[in-house]
Amino acid sequence: MLDAASVLKEGGRFSSVIPGFSAREPQIEMSVAIEKALAAQGALVVEAETGTGKTLAYLVPALLSGRPIIVSTGTKSLQDQLFFKDVPMVLKALGVSRRVVQLKGRSNYLCPYRLEQNMEGTSYLTRETAEQLMIVKHWAGRTRTGDFAELEELPEDAPVWPWVTSTADNCLGQECPYVDECPLMLARQAAQEADLIVVNHHLFFADAALKGEGVGELLPTAEGVIFDEAHQLPDIAATFFGKTFSSRQITELISDVRTEVPAGTDLLRLEPILKEVEQATANMRLALGAEGRRDAWHEVAEEEEAQDKIEALINALDALYVNIEPMQKSSRGIDSCVRRCEELQISFVHLSQAKDPYLIYWFETFRRAFMLHGTPLSVAEAFKSYREKQECAWIFTSATLSVANDFTHFLRRLGLQKAETKSLASPFDFRRQAVLYVPEQLPMPQEATYTAALVEAIKPVIEAAQGGVFFLFTSHRALREAAALLEDQLPFPLLVQGTRSRRQLLDEFREAGNAVLLGAASFWEGIDVRGDALRCVIIDKLPFASPGDPVAAARIEHIKEQGRHPFMEFQIPHAVLTLRQGAGRLIRDPKDQGLLVLADPRVVSKGYGRLFLQSLPNMTRTRKLEVVQRFFRLVHENTSN
Repeated sequence: MLDAASVLKEGGRFSSVIPGFSAREPQIEMSVAIEKALAAQGALVVEAETGTGKTLAYLVPALLSGRPIIVSTGTKSLQDQLFFKDVPMVLKALGVSRRVVQLKGRSNYLCPYRLEQNMEGTSYLTRETAEQLMIVKHWAGRTRTGDFAELEELPEDAPVWPWVTSTADNCLGQECPYVDECPLMLARQAAQEADLIVVNHHLFFADAALKGEGVGELLPTAEGVIFDEAHQLPDIAATFFGKTFSSRQITELISDVRTEVPAGTDLLRLEPILKEVEQATANMRLALGAEGRRDAWHEVAEEEEAQDKIEALINALDALYVNIEPMQKSSRGIDSCVRRCEELQISFVHLSQAKDPYLIYWFETFRRAFMLHGTPLSVAEAFKSYREKQECAWIFTSATLSVANDFTHFLRRLGLQKAETKSLASPFDFRRQAVLYVPEQLPMPQEATYTAALVEAIKPVIEAAQGGVFFLFTSHRALREAAALLEDQLPFPLLVQGTRSRRQLLDEFREAGNAVLLGAASFWEGIDVRGDALRCVIIDKLPFASPGDPVAAARIEHIKEQGRHPFMEFQIPHAVLTLRQGAGRLIRDPKDQGLLVLADPRVVSKGYGRLFLQSLPNMTRTRKLEVVQRFFRLVHENTSN
């Protein structure tokens, strides 16, 4: 009988499937631990540093078990990689047959009902959206899955998507006339019969929070749940266990009312009311201030203007409800609109009153839209309760779950105090492959001159590296300042986040081989650039959460009120894990060599700096520029040879 250790050992089944495969002891140890946890239906937290090969380590026992297993990963792109590349390779190596299904959120699937409805009501669409609607219509006639990943003619941000997909709000469910041919329903049915279901964290927690995305139907029969990129779970869980209200929900409701109510007297009578709701929504947006604002709700809730606009929007939604409620039984679509109108009003009232002491109330603004949030202070109890209702194994793995080998922060945030923990060091030789450089004589990060001084200090490093640099920032403001200072100052291509999509920037970075890419938040994790294209990662500051962030500020205050110490308990652990993600971009392969620049002088001048250093791989360390220059001379010599 096959087991994980025999499959992954030297000369095992992967030797003939993966060219140059060699056994890795940390990988075998991780795989055996997961194998035992699946058999015992236990809870296991595994930190597997870069190079461990954690994907194989959990797929092998999952597919060998013969039990129904759910694998959840961080993004749709990682989900696609698992489903289309990794799982088929593992199945080939194991020589076993398993039913494997990928399940995505509803926004990834065609909704035949909404396509039909909007084909009949194109007068409300822009010319671009109407043209895209025809492309979707032609594709719908030939697709077998209804998964928009097949439709490469349209971009990810195409304006047509809301018109041809459903949401949890507007889906008619079993009442839909197209339920028997609905791509989403068919995907869910296939998942019911699968041995391995590949999902992503957002889909998993949308269902865990009773948003009806389909995973909950699978959990009662699953015997194991494996979370890859598990470091993301606390924040994602907080999003879904909380409450949200978006002005876009109102926009979609108004659009659907106009589509569902037959043209004629009723629609003419409703039009002034719909316009009143639109105006009240726009006025509410203006009352919340400038675009890009993220602030605690109490910062605006007591203002007279905001109070007036809140009341006006509640009244406008109420008027809409009163006028469409008598039509409720006339069609399934209008029935859905009536229900959604009532739910939106209740949600807006709840969030604008901000009375739950266990929620953090805050808001954010966009160019023409806004969102209100009620985020839990903690998801530990909610997630613990959810897990205890499911009799199955729970596996959590990532390269970054501990602070100096201490898992307390991660365990506390998810209510996992009773879980077994295991930490597996990278098999890479970091002392040989990488150097950590902390520049001398930089001002403290709070100084106004910090970014300018950093750019000057880092230019000779970029020149020594001959490009191939990720320059990671903790704020978009610092990124923009550095981009302006570096423009026309380097003999290498300068790529700046925000000028093109992330995928385009990364493709250009890999192709150039000597580019300098400036990125913030989304470039700190989930990016894999192997080989000589990436030789240097520069991190501008220790990534402490912004004190102006309303969620972080509320959690800090809550910990203080309990007589505990938020800096050591929350702020430092959060920053350490974020730093480890950013630093993890550098060495992705046993042959990689590179320099990590940790520019923030606090890492050596403050006592807490040692926790950051202890949490990083054991690299050669220096504060001397000449050591950096000598390192890169050797790297370039080795590359040219």
